Amino acid sequence: MRKPLADQTAVHDQVYEAIRQALITGRIAPGKGVSLRSLAAELNVSPMPVRDAVRRLVAERALAINPVNKRLSVPSLTADRLEQLSLARLWVEPELAARAAKNTDTGLIRQLQAIDADVDEALRLGDVDRYMTANHAFHFALYERAGAEVLKAMAGGLWLQVGPFMRVVFGRVGADGLVADRHAEAITALKAGDADGARRAIAADLSEGMDKMRAAVEASP
Repeated sequence: MRKPLADQTAVHDQVYEAIRQALITGRIAPGKGVSLRSLAAELNVSPMPVRDAVRRLVAERALAINPVNKRLSVPSLTADRLEQLSLARLWVEPELAARAAKNTDTGLIRQLQAIDADVDEALRLGDVDRYMTANHAFHFALYERAGAEVLKAMAGGLWLQVGPFMRVVFGRVGADGLVADRHAEAITALKAGDADGARRAIAADLSEGMDKMRAAVEASP
């Protein structure tokens, strides 16, 4: 959300995508209130497109509005809500990976290998922004190949809700806690056209990340 956006007819969509990406990569932190005015200033736009984007994101349960002071925040992550998000992700995302395995080609493999190398480098450097961006890029480059727009849209909505908390987990456990490379396992399965293997690799990747998030929630006051 750092670059000014061009003043054009698509500005509403640009603002929405900018705030959406900030949520997915955890740049809007849980528990930190933000205002329409501050978002508009950061994006260098008027409040109107920000208000429209926020309305959409509230409907997607990615943001909540405090009725008292009208400030925006990421909704709290209770144990029950986390459990529901975990179940939904494990229903949707491994299925996308399995479908993608049936449509894999060398171009996708090279793309995923390059992104995974970026994930590994971010982990080595402890670069949170780079890790969050690359990790999301890996998953959705894979899911794009599934040819299942309804499921992919569902996955996108789920990442909107978990992204801010994934960043918190990364900050708490550090790079050493995130080094299990399930992405490499997924790539191996994709090369073999192994739908069940791709499903298992992504399910394991999600389960390990959500388990860390669950531990963080349980450790919170």
